[in-house]
This record gives sequence, C-alpha cells and structure tokens, in this order.
Amino acid sequence: MRTSSSFELRTWDPEGVIFYGDTNPQEDWFVLGLRDGRPEIQMHNHLAQLTVGAGPRLDDGKWHQVEVKVLGDSLRLSVDGEEVLCLRQVSGPLGSKVQPVVRIALGGLLFPVSSLRLPLVPTLDGCLRRENWLDQQAQTSVSALTSSLRSCAAESQPGTFFPPGTRAEFSLQDIPQPHAEPWAFSLDLGLQLAAGSGHLLALGTPENPPWLSLQLQDQKVVLSSASGPQLDLPLVLGPPLQLKLGESGAVLSQRPKKEILALPLLDPASLLNLWVQPQGRLFLGALPGEASSASFCLDGLWAQGQKLDMDRALSRSQNIWTHSCPQSLGNDTDGTH
Repeated sequence: MRTSSSFELRTWDPEGVIFYGDTNPQEDWFVLGLRDGRPEIQMHNHLAQLTVGAGPRLDDGKWHQVEVKVLGDSLRLSVDGEEVLCLRQVSGPLGSKVQPVVRIALGGLLFPVSSLRLPLVPTLDGCLRRENWLDQQAQTSVSALTSSLRSCAAESQPGTFFPPGTRAEFSLQDIPQPHAEPWAFSLDLGLQLAAGSGHLLALGTPENPPWLSLQLQDQKVVLSSASGPQLDLPLVLGPPLQLKLGESGAVLSQRPKKEILALPLLDPASLLNLWVQPQGRLFLGALPGEASSASFCLDGLWAQGQKLDMDRALSRSQNIWTHSCPQSLGNDTDGTH
C-alpha cells in the first residue's frame, strides 16, 4: 500500500505540531512536528513506538516542501525534494488497515499532550499551502484545530502579532520576579507595528480594573494607574518602550530620545501585593470585555530582562501569531484563515 501527504510550510516557530493522524488514538497514531526547528516524527502502532528527529531547520521564514510517504512497511520523510529519513518495518497509522478512516488534525492534536511519547508545545504558528492529504486514497477527516496554522498571503517577519480584540495572560508568579531590595520591576516592549486604540499591557487581577496599564491611543502610548493620573509618549516604532516600577513610582522611557516620564504611585503597597497573590496577572492586548481596535506587532517582550515566550502564557487568544508578524497591517492580517 502506498499513501503520501505533501504540503508547503512556512514558519518562524521552532516548536509545534504540523499535523496529527490516527485511526485509533490509543493504538494507532502519528505526529509530524518541529522541535528546535527540525522535523520530528512520533508514532505509536502495533509494530513501532518511536520518536525520531531528522532533516534541516525549517523555522527560517521560507517556504519548504514537505512530503510524508508510506510505502509498504516503510515511512519516508522528504524536505525540499531530498529524502531526510527512512524508517523500515513500521506500519504507520495509514498502512495498518484496508481503507482506514483516518482523522487528520492540522496544527494540533486530537488527544491530550500527555499522550505524546515526548512532550512538546503543540501549537505551531505557521502557514500551509498546496496541501495534498493521503492522495485521497483513504477516507479522511481533516480539521484545522488552530488558526495559528493558516493559509498566508501576507509576507511575514519574526515577532508576535496581536490582531484586534486578542489577548494573552501571564501569571506574575510564572515570570521573572522583582528585585527585593530596593523593590524594582521592569518591562520592555518592542513595538514593530501598531494601529487602532486599546490596551497594550496591564498589571492587575482578572476581577478588578487594572492597577497599571499601557494603552495605544491616537498615535500615543498612554501610561495610567488606578489612582487616576496618566502620562503619554508619542508613538515611536522600533526602540523598546521601557516601563520601570519601584516603590517611588512608575517610569516610562524610550530611547534614543531618552524621554522619561515618572508617574507617582499613590498606593505602592497594592502594586507589591499583586506579586504575592495567585491572581496577579500581566495582561497583553485587549482586557476582558474591552472593545479594542488595537492591533500590534512585538519584536519581543522582556520581564526583568528575560524574554517571555507566548507559548508559555497562562491563556491566550488562539489567533495570536506567536512567532511571526505581517510586514504591514492590512486586511489579510486579521488572524483568520
């Protein structure tokens, strides 16, 4: 029996699931993904249980042609026309039955991540085109589990893209902690592109208004606190915005202009308390219930000088592009298929 699936992939994301297939999620399944940018196959069936990586890095933002072929009891993986892996005496999920009903999921799994042989972050931010699944030789059910794996018309660059209305949350206990003596915390936000009005980030809890927030508003970046006062800087793309917090106040600055704006905090104890309670959050993008028109691209977000990974967020909107940004904000960058 010969079956094959082929497609072209473009991604900046070094880890995630490209596609998952099974005829039985307990006994007969297959995963093709990326780990450290290179293809990885995980499979489990009555003849083979294995995890193997092979081939070149594919997370360079270029289109790569990928083919997975089952020929007899062998499975072959080709990248850009060159065979990079051949596994013999494996039946694979596609060859163990006559005319099997095969479920295929793009960009995700149809069982818990814990069922993988070797765990990985399943969501892959990337683009697919020219897809051909199983040569239409078997009954298939194909589903795209996440809009992060999409059909892309726009050119992309590395970064993180928040379409209008999207958001992510980090627990403050899961990110680098403030310095103790004297108490100090810093956030650096690199804006590549920005449009519309709405929140960029906020500190607070899910149940209450944000204690401190940074908003995009009329081509300005506005820093405000729950105690009332606010400060604004003209929107300048490129140089990172730096927000420094201390017991004496909040300071917003951006180089090379080195403009520094200080916001006194009327109740610094409330800010410090955010880090010691489980509900303390760093919010990115739209707040819950906010009608935000803001869309923006980040080339990075750093807490205490350490870059945050969107794949490690406590929760996030599925149509955030976690590892790529469009080169311009247009109609084809709304995060949909």
